[in-house]
Amino acid sequence: MEQLKEVIYIVDDDCRVRDSLSALLRAYGKTVILFASGQEFLQYQRTDDCACLLLDLSLPCMNGLEVQQQAMLRTALPIIFITGRGDVSSTVQAMKGGAIDFLTKPLDEASLLAAIDAALAKDRLLRAAQNEQARLRSLYVTLTPREQQVLYLLVDGMLNKQAAGHLGITEYTVQVHRGHIMKKLQAKSFAAMVKLASKLPTDLMSSPKQ
Repeated sequence: MEQLKEVIYIVDDDCRVRDSLSALLRAYGKTVILFASGQEFLQYQRTDDCACLLLDLSLPCMNGLEVQQQAMLRTALPIIFITGRGDVSSTVQAMKGGAIDFLTKPLDEASLLAAIDAALAKDRLLRAAQNEQARLRSLYVTLTPREQQVLYLLVDGMLNKQAAGHLGITEYTVQVHRGHIMKKLQAKSFAAMVKLASKLPTDLMSSPKQ
């Protein structure tokens, strides 16, 4: 399947709403995929690079809040809720669940487009952060267990001599490990190495076993 770049998913059981939103967004050059139910959307195999979801609150069988809960278990997809009537408790619940916005029908075109732009921008940032985390993790796992120990101690503020004493090795050996670590993490300086290490997931940078 050809990869789609930027996609707006629309879930609404009213075909008139789906068609109207689709026509509007396509007129602005957007790629739109329509679903009549939350189940259909959740079963769809996504292949997008950037996306957001326009989700009707009042859906049969599985309502919008339930769809949101299931969707967020898989990925942090930005969601814009649309509804025919305001509901304070539902709005609060949707926002707590991570919704970007909550719009009332009939939708204001400018507000809708602004919400979509904000949602897509957020998704791009989220994916960039996820990709960076994955890249750093892939670099970190190339370190030997001893290099991971040295990295942890140096980032924790120890000098080479202190790290050597802590590990029971020579200061020269720590310097050699430090050079290997910088090379593997693609860090051009000690400061850059520390900065990269600060971005690593906490599960990796917990104190390695000696």
